[in-house]
Amino acid sequence: MEIHHHRHFFSAILLILFLASFTVVFILLPSNLMSFINKFESSFSASLHHLQTKVSGENDYLLAVEFADGRSNGTVTLPKEVKKVKSREKKREEGLAGARSAMRKAALGNRRSNLTRSSTPYNDDGYIPTGAVYHNSRLFYQSYLEMEKIFKVYVYPDGDLPIVHDGPCKDIYSTEGRFLHEMERGVGKFRTNDPNAAHVYFLPFSVTWMVKYLYTPSSYDITPLTQFVSDYVRVVSMRYPFWNRTHGADHFMLACHDWGPHASKGNPFLYNTSIRVLCNANTSEGFNPLKDVSLPEIHLYGGEVSPKLLSLPPENAPRRYLAFFAGGMHGPIRPILLQHWKNRDKDILVNEYLPKGIDYYSIMLSSKFCLCPSGFEVASPRIVESIYAECVPVILSNYYVLPFSDVLQWEAFSVQVDVSDIPRLKEILSAIPESKYKKLKQGVRAVRRHFTLNQPAKRFDVFHMILHSIWLRRLNIKLIS
Repeated sequence: MEIHHHRHFFSAILLILFLASFTVVFILLPSNLMSFINKFESSFSASLHHLQTKVSGENDYLLAVEFADGRSNGTVTLPKEVKKVKSREKKREEGLAGARSAMRKAALGNRRSNLTRSSTPYNDDGYIPTGAVYHNSRLFYQSYLEMEKIFKVYVYPDGDLPIVHDGPCKDIYSTEGRFLHEMERGVGKFRTNDPNAAHVYFLPFSVTWMVKYLYTPSSYDITPLTQFVSDYVRVVSMRYPFWNRTHGADHFMLACHDWGPHASKGNPFLYNTSIRVLCNANTSEGFNPLKDVSLPEIHLYGGEVSPKLLSLPPENAPRRYLAFFAGGMHGPIRPILLQHWKNRDKDILVNEYLPKGIDYYSIMLSSKFCLCPSGFEVASPRIVESIYAECVPVILSNYYVLPFSDVLQWEAFSVQVDVSDIPRLKEILSAIPESKYKKLKQGVRAVRRHFTLNQPAKRFDVFHMILHSIWLRRLNIKLIS
């Protein structure tokens, strides 16, 4: 009996000690866990919260990762082949971490420290971004240099012409086709044929060609588009390991057609998780500027910019009209504009259709401000046409995320007017001092290179700005500071 009592006594002591140690661990756990999570997050280009949000909680693929300092989380014993892949991933993530560090230093550093980086072999024209048109020109420049150094894109080879690997280059959706052609056939340094070396993966289908070849006119049935996208994602997810690794978080699609967002609904992860590069950048229709990219709409008649926009009048040449717009009455905003200003004022030239003998671009070149109202969808090619004409864009839109707004400070080269203030347009534009107008016009001239389609592509042009926007999403860093 005495032995039995002793056993109970020692058991009670052990239980008390166990509970006490458990309590101490439980009390200390939050700070240690937060430290662990911070280290865990710092090992990835995207934060843990960001990935968890993107994958809707299904983050099983994170279980077997290795940390940046070489430690394993110990949950899985990795085969030799997987270890090689993880080693490549680790090296790639270390490169991204180095880019982030250089960007942070540039954001806080002085101008001279950035100029020393201009000796990069890619610095073909000596251009260095400066001025008020950028949120932070030093940070943007450093980010661009880091992108040139390491960024790699893998283009999936699957799919057949014309819907995949091709796109329009001679109409209102030219940005879509020209990017596809440059990515597929250009001589740029960003494409890699080694998928294990890529930072992002491009799904090279054309939504515009889907509409042309799969859609039944006037049916308003977009099922063929969503089905094509669904089938394409299923094929690449079955043939390659990359989609399933992140549920498409490091994949991107690009579409300038109004129905691009609808087509992306063919796969829920593509819609909610992947980077969608869209002209129709409408936040009220699911566009998420934290992961999606706003694509400028550029109308190329016959595949070229109008010669009239290539030879501009002298900088100080007078501009006859205060503001100009001509276009069809569709969507909710244009009817308001036409109702208040069509043929109402000699200084604000607003027409649904220009009279015969009057040239659209000639009037644009004779106007100080060009009105850019949304139609049925938010994007308008008038914004880029205005920039080409050095006519200060006046943005009349709701829910529109303007292109490259991570980098560009649109207030420095455009005017944004609330739709409710359309009746006061003349009052608002006339109140802008001449000195401010000249600065706005100078800003328009400064950003033109960022909206120019070159063939082949040139540094800092629209192709590279699109890539840079994708690069930022891969880094999970916003450049506004």
